[in-house]
Amino acid sequence: MTSVNTASDLATTSPLRSEGTKGKILIVDDEANARSALAELLDDAGYSVTTAADGRAALLQVEQEDPDVVLTDLKMPGMDGLSLIERGRPVAPHATFIVMTAFATIDTAVQAIKLGAESYLTKPLELDAVIAIVDRALERTRLSREAAQLRQRVDERFQFGNIIGEHPSMQRLMKNVAQVAGSRATVLIHGETGTGKELIAAAIHQNSKRRDRPFIRLNCASLSETLLESELFGHERGSFTGALTRREGRFKQADGGTLFLDEVSEIPPSVQIKLLRFLQEREFERVGGNETLKVDVRVVAATNRDLKQRVDDGRFREDLYYRLKVVQLDVPPLRVRRSDIPLLAHGFLRKYAQENDRVVKGLSDEALQHLMIYPWPGNVRELENAIERAVVMCEADLIRREDLPTSTHGDMQNGSILALIPGITMSELERIAILRTLDAVDGSTARAAEILGISQRKIQYRVKEWGYQAPPFD
Repeated sequence: MTSVNTASDLATTSPLRSEGTKGKILIVDDEANARSALAELLDDAGYSVTTAADGRAALLQVEQEDPDVVLTDLKMPGMDGLSLIERGRPVAPHATFIVMTAFATIDTAVQAIKLGAESYLTKPLELDAVIAIVDRALERTRLSREAAQLRQRVDERFQFGNIIGEHPSMQRLMKNVAQVAGSRATVLIHGETGTGKELIAAAIHQNSKRRDRPFIRLNCASLSETLLESELFGHERGSFTGALTRREGRFKQADGGTLFLDEVSEIPPSVQIKLLRFLQEREFERVGGNETLKVDVRVVAATNRDLKQRVDDGRFREDLYYRLKVVQLDVPPLRVRRSDIPLLAHGFLRKYAQENDRVVKGLSDEALQHLMIYPWPGNVRELENAIERAVVMCEADLIRREDLPTSTHGDMQNGSILALIPGITMSELERIAILRTLDAVDGSTARAAEILGISQRKIQYRVKEWGYQAPPFD
C-alpha cells in the first residue's frame, strides 16, 4: 500500500472524485504539509474537508460546524488529540473521532478508545486504510444521527404515554385516546394479540382525572368461573371451598380509579350478568354476601376477538356488548403501520441497551430492512422481544441481521422474499417480491427500490402495469 507524506504523493494515488459530498471531515494536525496532503486526498475522494492547526482551533470548529468525522493528530502543542476528544465529544456527540500519530503505543491507543475515539491510525498513513476507516466512521455517524432523530421524533411528537407511532392510523388512535381519557365513558379496546391494548388502557387512565387513583388489571381468560367472580367482586368468608376470610375484589380495589379487563370476551355467562349490572347501576355484592356495595370505577375492556360475532353466536350478551363499547378504539396491527417499525425498534433498542448495560448504537441497514419486510404475526410484542434478544446477543455496537431471532427469518433470505413454489415463473416471482415489499413500506416506491436493489423507475412502471394501489392508512 502507498503511504501519504506530501500533496504530490496524493496526485497519483487518490481515487476518482465522487459525485456530491459524502460527509464533513475535520482534519487536525500541527504539521502543515501532512494536513494539506490528507485534506487533498479526502477532497479528491468526494468529502467536504476543513482543517485546523491545533486542538483549540479544532474545538471551536467542532462547536460551529458539527463535523461527521474528526481526524486528529495525537501529539500537538497546547491541546493534544486526547484532550480534543475528551472536550469535543460532549460538543459533537454524533461525530466520530479518529486519532493519527507517528508515536503509536498500546497505552495511548487504549486511552484514545476510552475517551471515545473510533479507531487509531499510524503515520505515515496508508491511503486505502484512510478511506476505509473514514467511510466506516461516516456510516456510524449517520446511524447515530438517525437514531437521535428517531428519539427526538418519539419524544416530541409521536408518543402518547408509552404509545409510539407516526403512522396516520396511530396518530388518529392517540387523538381518540386523548379525547376519551377525560370522560367517564366505558371503553372497549379491540386489537390483535401483541398490539399494545394494555398500553392504550394505561394511557387512558394516566390522562384522566383518575390518574392519582388505582389502575387495576385483570386477565379474564386466566381464571376459572368461580375465581373470576371472586376476583372481580370479592367474596365472604365460607362462600366456597378455600374462602377462609373475606376478600375484597378488583372493583373495590379500583374505587376512584380504573379497572382494566383484558380478554373480556372470555367472561362466562354468569359473570357477564353481574358485570352488566355493575355497568348499569354501579353496584354489586361479594360472592356469598348480601351487602350491596357501590364504587366509583371506570371500566376499560380489551379483546382480540370479534365481540359482535360472539354475540351472534350466542356466546356473549348483546346488552353487555353495547354497554362495554360506549367508545370503541381499534388498535392497528404492526403489518399495516410498518413505517412505525424504525421508531419502535430504536425505542426498544435504547430501553434494553440501558437495562442490560450494553453499548448498542443502532441497527445496520440490512437488519432494518429485514424488520421492515417480516410480517410480525405477534405484532409490537414480538418486535420488542426480537430487539431485546438482539441487544443481548449482538457482539458489536450495531445490531446485524444475524443477531435477530431465527424465528423472524421465516421465508426471507438476504432481505428478499422467497416464493418457494415449484414451477413459478420469474415474472411471478418479480411480482410477488415487488408487491409484498410495497405493502411492507406503505407503498413507497423509493423505499421498495432501495430494499430490492432495483431502480425506482422499474417499480413505478410495474405498479402502473399491474394497477397496484398502496395499502390504506388504517
